[in-house]
Amino acid sequence: MHRWVKSSYSNGDGGQCVEWAPDHATTSGTVPVRDSKNPGGPALTFEPAAWNAFITSIKSGDFQR
Repeated sequence: MHRWVKSSYSNGDGGQCVEWAPDHATTSGTVPVRDSKNPGGPALTFEPAAWNAFITSIKSGDFQR
């Protein structure tokens, strides 16, 4: 079982919640990401370099409305 961590960018009202499993990323070489409202549903997996590029873009404000 993986430990899932909710994104600090997820809102707190039950919508748009994203979780990822950092322990899985360390052991398998892929980063799983899922919708926290549907924990039994599918997870997308990303290569660590792609996930890091995505997170870097978020932190730099590339996806702001």
